[in-house]
Amino acid sequence: HAPRGVMVCISPWNFPLAIFTGQIAAALVTGNCVLAKPAEQTTLIANAAIAVFRNCGLPADVLHLLPGTGEAIGPSLLGVPDLAGVLFTGSLDTARQIARQLAERNGAIVPLIAETGGLNTMIVDSSALPEQVVKDAVQSAFGSAGQRCSALRVLCVQDDIAERILPMLAGAMQELRVGDPVDFTTDIGPVIDTEALGRLRTHRERMDREARRLAAVPSANASGHFFPPVAYEVDSLGQVGGEVFGPVLHVLRYRREQLDEVLDAINATGFGLTFGVHSRIDETIAHSRIASFIIVTTRSAPSSCCLLSTSDAADDLPLRA
Repeated sequence: HAPRGVMVCISPWNFPLAIFTGQIAAALVTGNCVLAKPAEQTTLIANAAIAVFRNCGLPADVLHLLPGTGEAIGPSLLGVPDLAGVLFTGSLDTARQIARQLAERNGAIVPLIAETGGLNTMIVDSSALPEQVVKDAVQSAFGSAGQRCSALRVLCVQDDIAERILPMLAGAMQELRVGDPVDFTTDIGPVIDTEALGRLRTHRERMDREARRLAAVPSANASGHFFPPVAYEVDSLGQVGGEVFGPVLHVLRYRREQLDEVLDAINATGFGLTFGVHSRIDETIAHSRIASFIIVTTRSAPSSCCLLSTSDAADDLPLRA
């Protein structure tokens, strides 16, 4: 093994310590030097992490912290003459911009390792346990205010069980409390900044016009970056319009004979980060595995839950992760 050289690590704000240190550590242990660019919203956490690296004895010239906005320092980072690779976690649009800029460089191709977002879906058939479905859906869609790339965005529910699950989902959402994360009674904290809040409000306005609102969490927070979780029923996956990075859940009903159509629509989005199945029917689980992605199955009686890892996805599937 030979080190590549200078690696640029560009990390997101939603896991400001874990992903930041993970990228850096991966580059360092393989013998590379690192230029670390954290998200501008989480510079203080990044600075504290760099101090830990320094206190452990890491030479100062091996790891450099470069805070700032992507617009201000991104082009300079990607233009470093000795650049040997880029590790990026963030939005699909930004990943595309990075790829284009790297492609315009003269000389050898610079590798880009990118993990972007996902239009994450869950299939629920008529054999699923409604209580478990609702528990998992609420936790996945609204935990961390929906600000995880792996968060549930679309809940695909078979018609035969929808009328049992959807009222239960609405009721569970009413029990959520939006507020200061320092308060132990808080379930949902704020979104990251004004820009994120604005995007979520714009999506909510569109969904209020085009979809059917199922439930919304009450909130007394008139100020700050608080966005109460909300759920909508949509007519198609395309109506969602891509990844919505926040506590918004979209519900899509389907008939049993439409399962193939639903799986085809999921694959056609081009995203492939996480995927789930709630079913107690082996045929449904096996069919979802074949038609959608490679799935790792875990069983906890009396139900079955399937989780997807894109690292095992078939090569011929259109993935964006």
